[in-house]
Amino acid sequence: MYAPRQQRTIARSAVVAGFGYWSGRDVTVEFRPAPADSGVTFVRRDLGPTARVRANVAHRVEAPRRTVLRSGTATVEMVEHIMAALYGLHVDNCEVWVDAPEMPGCDGSSQAFVEALTSAEFVAQTTMRRALVVRETTRLGTRDCWIEARPNPAGALSIKFHLDYGPGNCVGEQTLALPITVDSFRRELAPSRTFLLKSEADWLVSQGLGKRTTTRDLLIFDADGPIDNELRYHDECVRHKSLDLVGDLALAGCDLVGHFVAYRSGHRLNADLVRSLLSEAAPADFRRTA
Repeated sequence: MYAPRQQRTIARSAVVAGFGYWSGRDVTVEFRPAPADSGVTFVRRDLGPTARVRANVAHRVEAPRRTVLRSGTATVEMVEHIMAALYGLHVDNCEVWVDAPEMPGCDGSSQAFVEALTSAEFVAQTTMRRALVVRETTRLGTRDCWIEARPNPAGALSIKFHLDYGPGNCVGEQTLALPITVDSFRRELAPSRTFLLKSEADWLVSQGLGKRTTTRDLLIFDADGPIDNELRYHDECVRHKSLDLVGDLALAGCDLVGHFVAYRSGHRLNADLVRSLLSEAAPADFRRTA
């Protein structure tokens, strides 16, 4: 049975600065408190205070290897690690003020955002958090790449991710199953970092992307393992894919109560499942109180 909870925001502002992996541009993120039922909104301060993008799957636009949101002329890119941090910590209402389109890559994980939000402290709000309860299995994708949402008798959110990079590289096959709580998110997912094969990284640089990013900023694998870096977990790659999944599920704008199983899924398919769940949900599938 789903246990309802109060919505949360933060007590005061917190700042994270860095540069975007794709663009190389410096960017500062400021998390600000927000009222109940306002959700998460990105504000492009460089475009003015009215340049606002609500963090909702309806505002997602397709882009390779990252989650991008757009509303009007305002765009925010690489938002999945911020969204995962907010969702994983149960920060339901927050304004995210930024001065560039792309969010900072930091160390390729959600850890810097988790630390900043935690330092700002959390405040319970009187309004209860809305939750969407998965009542039947919904599956999207193909035999080679799929994701599905199943009912969860535990009345909570849990995930299982199967990662398969095939033979000939150090990533290989990895699987992670995890109930998603604030504590499990902090310990098991938040520190896990973005990863690429060296061939993928070389191609991106050849396209004029990621030129400021180095092998110390994220995990780049050659045949022998991470270059100039060490793993934080033996299965860090599947943990990071699970982190990305949490960030994409956050675009539902409510808690999700279900068991989500993915095989080689990515941002597009994750978002498609969220859209499907929201479009097919009946009023009785949503809960605010016991």
